[in-house]
Amino acid sequence: MTQSRVLLLGANGQLGTALHVLLKSKPDAYQLYALTRAEADLSDLGKVRHTVADLRPAIILNAAAYTAVDRAESEPELAALINAKAPAVLAEEALRIGALLVHYSTDYVFDGSKKTPWLEDDSPAPLSVYGSTKLAGEQAIVAHGGKHLIFRTSWVFSPRGKNFLLTILRLARERDRLTIVDDQRGAPTSAYAIAKGTEEVLARIRHSAEESVYNWSGIYHMTCGGETSWFRFTQAILEEAADALGDRHPEVAPIHSADYPTPARRPANSVLDNRRLREEFGVALPHWREALQQAVAELKHFHF
Repeated sequence: MTQSRVLLLGANGQLGTALHVLLKSKPDAYQLYALTRAEADLSDLGKVRHTVADLRPAIILNAAAYTAVDRAESEPELAALINAKAPAVLAEEALRIGALLVHYSTDYVFDGSKKTPWLEDDSPAPLSVYGSTKLAGEQAIVAHGGKHLIFRTSWVFSPRGKNFLLTILRLARERDRLTIVDDQRGAPTSAYAIAKGTEEVLARIRHSAEESVYNWSGIYHMTCGGETSWFRFTQAILEEAADALGDRHPEVAPIHSADYPTPARRPANSVLDNRRLREEFGVALPHWREALQQAVAELKHFHF
């Protein structure tokens, strides 16, 4: 089987880095063009369009996004440009050249009112600008009707970039007491687990007939197994990193969301149901605690 030419956008973000490393390790399968924000800024729609037209990839992986949830409340136009308008351009260009567009979305498209895990077909009702712009990006991709996979994920962390894991480890060294929200439920998901799940889906598609890709096109939830709160996630992080933190044992106290007001509202329950991904592709991400252990082990290798 020949190589698939892959355009990876957002190659220096936490998910983009994980995808870059993983796909680069499979040169027989993928001819990878990994572009950073500096090389292909999604806020420059003309550049985005020309990049796709010039490279003519078989697969576009859009790991770039505006992810500053609170800042988006004061920068709605920029968030919409990157999260909604750019994906629309990517979908248009992908359709024109017959490429498969793989796009990553978020649990924040839901309002959190449901008590059980969210299904792909549940009605979205985002509470924030970030969630609204990500939903608009999803809708634009679907409306173009080309080959597409939209993976909704949640609470992404990794040993690199800016994320909750690294923030808690920094605060654990700086403070004796941490107050963490305990009434928001979700599934912490490592960038590596998402990258690995994505590659497993791509491998399945590469060995299937072309028409099957159209049958598979749609939205899939892709998160680690299990669920927790930000408070319990914090406790787990400190447990996993206890030996590296040495004599630092900050107290962790649970609080309500109302006690920690933020510009953007968050859903109380953003746990996603991953059944469709498992049934269609045979792909299941590990439990979030296992993914956390792997990420902390990698951090220890870097002597954090």
